[in-house]
Amino acid sequence: MGGLIRWRPFSDFGLERFFDEDFALPIPRGGLDLATDVYEEGGNVVVKMNAPGFEAEEIDISFEGNYLKVSGQRKEEKEEKNKNYYCKEIRAGSFERMVRLPSAVKADKAEAEYRNGVLKITVPKDEPKGGKIKVKVKS
Repeated sequence: MGGLIRWRPFSDFGLERFFDEDFALPIPRGGLDLATDVYEEGGNVVVKMNAPGFEAEEIDISFEGNYLKVSGQRKEEKEEKNKNYYCKEIRAGSFERMVRLPSAVKADKAEAEYRNGVLKITVPKDEPKGGKIKVKVKS
């Protein structure tokens, strides 16, 4: 009757995903919420990412093969002496996020828009190629 059942301690908690090559673990710095959605819409790959507290010119976007790299740097606000801070949690810092794209894209045709703390990158799908391309962000 009974056979052996393989014990898979990580599967119940989704920890096996840490070992998948497609799994990208965001490493937030400076308390950032870098939640990201990647989807296809009308022949384009669309990436939406939370990146609150930045100006469009503080965000850098580039493509490396099948990866999208988004990084940014927030400058420290100078603490004013005449304010009596009860709490000061907004910090300067930088972030970097690599997102594996589901297909090859035409990186030179990418468009980026940043509104209300959400970065939206739209890029047409393409045949596989290599290289590195930088994208300008509009506000």
